[in-house]
Amino acid sequence: MTHEETGALSPSALIDVLDELTSLVEGAKPVFLSSDVRVDRDSLLGLVNELRHGLPSAVERSDEVLRAAQSELEDARRSGEEILAAARQRALELVEREQVVAQATSRAADIVAAAEQEAARLRTNADEYCDARLAAFDEDLDALKGQVRAGRAKLAERLGPEAGRPRWDHVPEPEWPSEHAEEEGRR
Repeated sequence: MTHEETGALSPSALIDVLDELTSLVEGAKPVFLSSDVRVDRDSLLGLVNELRHGLPSAVERSDEVLRAAQSELEDARRSGEEILAAARQRALELVEREQVVAQATSRAADIVAAAEQEAARLRTNADEYCDARLAAFDEDLDALKGQVRAGRAKLAERLGPEAGRPRWDHVPEPEWPSEHAEEEGRR
């Protein structure tokens, strides 16, 4: 199943579509006696539609990764809280069973400290995982932004005032003959 069938594009596939778009424009045939080019409309619209459908799926995938990381973090917190609750419960049972309160208190403190260390370790692991996934996504987005900027710069060069065809905002006002000159010409 291709990315066209699923609607999902990986970051590298998005960059490939942008490269195809750039190649389509760069390889377009020039219009006779002009710097304008003729681009196959269906090919261009096909690539634009691929981007239109691929970008939301890439963003959805990144949201899924973030949600999964947040879910793992929440599971780690819940697990840590359960460990703490079990440790406290165990500490209470030890205090109730043991004759020597000092020994029970010491043992309970050890269990609680170990549980807190385990909960902290689980939180750290979950946070590191989230950070790594977000950093990878950030790198993918930076690469994609660079490709888009390069494509837009290429297009801006072609659409600039020196591109070979006058832009409407760079055409000077025509000089019209005055009414007096017309009257003198009739005489």
